[in-house]
Amino acid sequence: MKLLDQIQNPEDLRKLSEDQLPELAAELRKFIIDVVSVKEGHLGASLGVVELTIALHYLFNTPEDRLIWDVGHQAYGHKILTGRKDLFDTIRQKGGLSGFPKRDESLYDTFGTGHASTSLSALLGMALAERISGAGSREHIAVIGDASIAGGMAFEALNHAGVAQADLLIILNDNAIGIDPSVGALKRHLNRKKQGLPGADTFFESLNLTYSGPVDGHDLPAVLEALKSLRGQGGPRLLHLITTKGKGLRQAEENQILYHAPGKFDKETGELVRKEKDIALGPKYQDVFGHTLVTLAEQNPKVVGITPAMPTGSSMKYLMDAFPQRAFDVGIAEQHAVTLAAGMAAEGLIPFCAVYSTFLQRGYDQVIHDVALQNLSVIFCLDRAGLVGKDGATHHGIYDIAYLRCIPGIVLMAPMNAVELRNMLYTAQSGTQGPMAIRYPRGYSENPEWEQPFKRIPIGKARRLESGSRIAILSFGTLGQHVARAIPGSDTPAAFGPFDVRFAKPLDTDLLDELCDSYVQLVTVEDGCVAGGFGSAVLEYLSSRKRSIPVTCLGIEDAFISHGTPEELYREQGLDTDGLLRTFNRL
Repeated sequence: MKLLDQIQNPEDLRKLSEDQLPELAAELRKFIIDVVSVKEGHLGASLGVVELTIALHYLFNTPEDRLIWDVGHQAYGHKILTGRKDLFDTIRQKGGLSGFPKRDESLYDTFGTGHASTSLSALLGMALAERISGAGSREHIAVIGDASIAGGMAFEALNHAGVAQADLLIILNDNAIGIDPSVGALKRHLNRKKQGLPGADTFFESLNLTYSGPVDGHDLPAVLEALKSLRGQGGPRLLHLITTKGKGLRQAEENQILYHAPGKFDKETGELVRKEKDIALGPKYQDVFGHTLVTLAEQNPKVVGITPAMPTGSSMKYLMDAFPQRAFDVGIAEQHAVTLAAGMAAEGLIPFCAVYSTFLQRGYDQVIHDVALQNLSVIFCLDRAGLVGKDGATHHGIYDIAYLRCIPGIVLMAPMNAVELRNMLYTAQSGTQGPMAIRYPRGYSENPEWEQPFKRIPIGKARRLESGSRIAILSFGTLGQHVARAIPGSDTPAAFGPFDVRFAKPLDTDLLDELCDSYVQLVTVEDGCVAGGFGSAVLEYLSSRKRSIPVTCLGIEDAFISHGTPEELYREQGLDTDGLLRTFNRL
């Protein structure tokens, strides 16, 4: 009987001898590979912390001792050892286990994560709460990567922890990579630590943290010994572990970027399995952005690119390869990315700031204060807009329409297809003053012939797709393609007039006035939250003009949407082709 089969929770784990733990590590690593190869997920990060995961649950009294996994990409082994092994094949599937720690999923998930750099602040809050309440003497442990600890929020927490003198144990999981290789001066410092160079022993100590390491994170006896020495010591402590992302699968070790979340792969060979449906489609929207940006940079020397730690995920890598002096990866630092772009814009450059929709939330104050208030021409390119799928609530890009359109002076647009995305990028750098945001979804476009001559799009103007007799359908973004497919299958297709509105701000108010006179009902369609979204903007305008035409607003319900495939989630929200067809037939 395998050791892993004997473990349903950490209490079972603690019954093993230390000599048995390396065998368990091998079994756990293989189990993760076997399941993720079929079900997909964040592979590399979880393989890199197998030994650490075992050691933490073996030595510490979890869940009484508090354990937080920063971001949570690396928490698969944690889930398996804490009572969820039998459910692990549901990871990231609709109705199954979350891909991240989630408080309502397990007592062992003491704090929900999904965005980087949050663990230290949460851990410090828990430690101080215990001090205030006098509840006991728990250990408080956070595992944070070298990319995440470079985030501004982590620095703020370290700065506070050093004077708060709370009992914290910070495990720095140093594998020199987040999704892409880590960047910045802290990375250089950690490299000096690893090399044992002189003058490398001051950073963490200057923040009043007790530093230990570096330790080989795959040497399980060494990890156990290091943790034993720090357990119960008190005060803020930091253990520096050196790990390899993707440890145990050769391809994942050799190509850490690709195997961060590789999709399906052959568990024996490591070779990726290409999805048939992807082969016949056009390019990914992110690649349309990346390649178009290179073309624009070739034509316009003022064009520069900025991304917070996602050059591959956003396809900013293409500009970095073509113009390395004009493209910047600033690490996990969204606030800095936004204000860096503002500084460049103030000096006459045209910065394209590429960031996932969910992560721009982290730089919201800077968008308002440093960009919009000064009317600076920063172009925010919001990848992963809408429902992104299996990463779930922490990663859906469904709030950007609502949180951006309330900002004075901003232009907010979304393309219906790849050709429109290309033209919006062109339009954005063509001399229009002020901030702009272009949102587009994850995944593949349906336009193989997308590289067409540039055309400037009139700001704030929609386009009529078809005429109709009764009901105008106003779609914002790529859901317009579902609208176009749904209308011909409806009971009365001639009744519907579809419009690609393109802009949530400024609205095409001339068109709205016209539609109120020529149609009996309006329907708005968007892949963002209905509360405060594009439909709300339409209603606000009609109210201001005292128009009484009925309006139906279709979008994401007022709830946090869990994980599942995008197809499943859009179907659940009634925003796929069939769901829209049913709605249209009821009108």
